[in-house]
Amino acid sequence: MRATIRLLATATTGNGLKPAPMAILPPIPLYRRLLRAHRKHLPQGMRLLGDEYVKAEFRAHKNVDNPVHLIGFLTEWQLYAQKIEGDSWVGEKLDQQKIAKMSDEQLGQLYELMQAIRKRQQEGDDQEGS
Repeated sequence: MRATIRLLATATTGNGLKPAPMAILPPIPLYRRLLRAHRKHLPQGMRLLGDEYVKAEFRAHKNVDNPVHLIGFLTEWQLYAQKIEGDSWVGEKLDQQKIAKMSDEQLGQLYELMQAIRKRQQEGDDQEGS
């Protein structure tokens, strides 16, 4: 991820009519923040799953040169970190607009993630019932 300071400084996110400026963390500090947020705010099972997913995504996007893609990637991960740190993610549903913008590959990944979560929940229920 090659991010220039000017590129990161001009990133904005829109919530309504007027976009609000948002300072985006560079990739490495954001990566560390995500792992720290998982360690502090998630139960062990969710932390392991989340850490592996974060590591895989950052590895997969290591050599991204498209500034629009880079800004989107970093912005979404930073919003995720803020939600984890504020515990506002519990019970939250995915935004339909974001789902509509996803590629078939991204939808497939989302489905695989859902299956992994359900499998872990069933394993936990089976252990409690025994």
